[in-house]
Amino acid sequence: MLYNVLLIVLIVVSVAMIVLILMQQGKGADAGAAFGSGASGTVFGSQGSANFLSRTTGILATMFFLVALALAFLASGRTIESGSIMGSAAPAATKTEVTPPVAVPTSDVPPAPVAAGNAASDVPPAPAAKTEEKPAVDEKNPIESEKPVQEKK
Repeated sequence: MLYNVLLIVLIVVSVAMIVLILMQQGKGADAGAAFGSGASGTVFGSQGSANFLSRTTGILATMFFLVALALAFLASGRTIESGSIMGSAAPAATKTEVTPPVAVPTSDVPPAPVAAGNAASDVPPAPAAKTEEKPAVDEKNPIESEKPVQEKK
C-alpha cells in the first residue's frame, strides 16, 4: 500500500517539476517579458518569477530524489519467488516398459490404388504442353517487337 502511494507521489512530483522547468526563462531572457512588459506588476512581485520558480523546482527535485530512494528501499525488500512451473508439478512415476518395435511406414501418405488395366478415370488427362519455338533473332534484322525504342528527332 505504501509503495503504491509513494509511486503516485513520485509521478505527481515529476509532472509538476516538468511544468515548472518549462515555465522558467533562460538566463538570457528577461523574466518580466514572459508575464507582460512591466516587471513590477507581475503576479510574483517586482523581483519576477525567477526566485519563486527556482525555489519550487529545488523543493520538488529534493522530494523527487527522496521519494525515489524510498521506493528503491521498499522494492529491495520485496522478494518475488522465482520458480518454474515444472518445479511445482508433481513428479511423474517412472515406469519403463519394453515394447516390441513396430514397423513404421516411411510416409504418412497411403499408397495410391493401382488401376486395373485401362480402367476409365473421372479425372481428365492433363493437356499437352505447348512448346513454341522462337525464331532465332538475327542481330542485324531483329523482330519488330524486339527492336529497341528510339526517339525520332
